[in-house]
Order: sequence, then C-alpha cells, then structure tokens
Amino acid sequence: MNKFLFIPIFILAVLACKKLEFSPEGPTDVRVRNLTNVAFNEVIVNTSGGIDTLGNISPGGLSEYKRFDKAFIKAEISATVNGQLYSTGAVNYNGLTYIGQAKITYEVWISDDNNKKLDLEVFYPLDGPLD
Repeated sequence: MNKFLFIPIFILAVLACKKLEFSPEGPTDVRVRNLTNVAFNEVIVNTSGGIDTLGNISPGGLSEYKRFDKAFIKAEISATVNGQLYSTGAVNYNGLTYIGQAKITYEVWISDDNNKKLDLEVFYPLDGPLD
C-alpha cells in the first residue's frame, strides 16, 4: 500500500519543481569613458556578445551607448592613440559572469605606454533601465 502512495506523491513533487529563473544574458548597453588626457580614435569594443566601433572619444570624454547581446566585467577594447594601436588584449570569457540587462560604462586608461596596453574597469551608472 505504501508503494502505491509513494509513486503519486513522487510524481507530484517532480511536477511541482520549477526551473530556477536566471537573469537574461542581455542585452547590455555599453559605452566607453576615456580617462586619459589623449584622444582615443577608432575605438573598437568586443564583449563576446558582439564587436562594434564606437568612433573617437576625446580626452575625459564618453562614447554613445551601443547595444551588445551580452557583456562581461572584462572586454577587449582597442583604440588608436597618436597613430599607435593600444589594446586591453584578448579576454578569456570562460568562467566570467555576464552583466545582464543593464547600462554600463567601461572606464579605460593607458596602463603601460611602452607596451601599448589599455586597462579598464566597469562602472554602473544610474542611467535607468534599458530602453
């Protein structure tokens, strides 16, 4: 008798379980802030959710937002500075958590002028939700 009671209860318990809700991967609206005193020209951003050109960013300036399918706390960003190509370098996205539906700013600066190296940090401005 207990076996017959156990099977319906087990089936009911399995059917009652829900799949956990995870936040969506994106889209994420991304912009770049130039924290240096030199112009960034031909800025290109690769978030693993797309590659886009953000154009030129003046010293201390901000680019416009561009929408990416997904973004992470790290990104591959390159820019031409005084005719030389600078880059953050390739990013291994394995194991990184995506940012999700948000508007973010990658704040970028020159970390090593001799090796043409950029570095970045993610800033979450209070610009409101995605449009």
